[in-house]
Amino acid sequence: MGREKEKEKLSEKALNLLRSRLSDPNFIFRPLPDSPDSNYSKLKFIISTSVTEACNNSILLLGPRGSGKVAVLELVLSDLLQQYPEAISVIRLNGLLHSDDNCALKEIARQLCMEHQLLFSKVASFDDNSQFMIAMLRECGLAHKTIIFVLDEFDFFAQGKQRLLYSLLDAMQSVNSQAVVIGVSCRLDVDQLLEKRVRSRFSHRKLLFLSPSKEDTERFIEHILSLPMDSSLPHNYAAEFNGRLKKLLSDERFKELIDTYLSFNFTIGHLVRFLFQAVSYMDLSAGFLSLGNFKTALSSNQRQPKLECIRDCSVLELYMMVCMKRLEVKEQASYNFYSVMTEYKSIHDSFQTSDYYAANVCLRAFEHLLQCQLISFIDNKGHNQSVEFRPVKLLISSAELHQGLKSYQQCPAILLKLMDR
Repeated sequence: MGREKEKEKLSEKALNLLRSRLSDPNFIFRPLPDSPDSNYSKLKFIISTSVTEACNNSILLLGPRGSGKVAVLELVLSDLLQQYPEAISVIRLNGLLHSDDNCALKEIARQLCMEHQLLFSKVASFDDNSQFMIAMLRECGLAHKTIIFVLDEFDFFAQGKQRLLYSLLDAMQSVNSQAVVIGVSCRLDVDQLLEKRVRSRFSHRKLLFLSPSKEDTERFIEHILSLPMDSSLPHNYAAEFNGRLKKLLSDERFKELIDTYLSFNFTIGHLVRFLFQAVSYMDLSAGFLSLGNFKTALSSNQRQPKLECIRDCSVLELYMMVCMKRLEVKEQASYNFYSVMTEYKSIHDSFQTSDYYAANVCLRAFEHLLQCQLISFIDNKGHNQSVEFRPVKLLISSAELHQGLKSYQQCPAILLKLMDR
């Protein structure tokens, strides 16, 4: 009994260590410096060059939410602040809070005053704060100090008159200034929102953050979930834990499970949350991670309402959704009931299926898909048009539809074949 309690304590200690690691962005993204082609290395080079060569720079970090933009930026800034503690000053703004030009410039003035122990005036005008910012850029430049402006939710700053962006980028044209502007946005076309006068002053550098490859994902998971051999945990336990983890990572069932999860949630942020959940299901009496832990985490993360709706559909409705997905693969920008019927007929003619229904029956199935919210109208226009003429779109992903078809008891084999193409 005493040995079991001791083992549970050991397991709990390992569990807490894994949870703390999964909550620490610096640890999660620490392997990034190993690769010279990583966004970490590229971003660090751009900023460090600005610091060492006393030049101005601007760059956009673009990618979907949860893809690691801010985490990588913070890791780079943390490293550079350690490397050049007296030569860097960081000013942070967020478009959700400071999209108003006057408010943003006031916040810049406040942070600059706090950084350099100056008295901040709450009643200063936009022009006063603009002149103060220009003066501080000049003074910092003469002192060989780089000011880094981090503009999170950059697309909000690119709306309206863009006075802040113009004032900031224009001030950086001065020979004496030494600054870096870093815009962070989930909009890939954010540079197209910039006015001509602002765009001409921007350097057009971009770093794109994408979902990791399969190989990167495997290395990422092993890095996060492996126990350190130099911790307070017994060496034999850590070695056995890591050995079992490697065996689990090479299991085809585990790889398929991770692929299934990433097909729904493809960002690093989602993956980290999923791993945290899986780790939390670890059996303390066993003391090791198992495939069951990840299966339980997956089942609680999957979007069941959509899958349940698909399971309740008729075979005809399944055909119609597969037809819509095929139209999307063919890059058909929009489609309506008649487009779907044309695709449905082509499938029937090609494969001579027995599942072929009259147009009025198909229209009822089409209307039922609208009611179930598996499809919806593209816009609110055309209220006076008949349902069959209005363009629609699918509200489920290919992965969700494929999984729904696989779990459908009497799903025609031809539908799965068509989805695999």
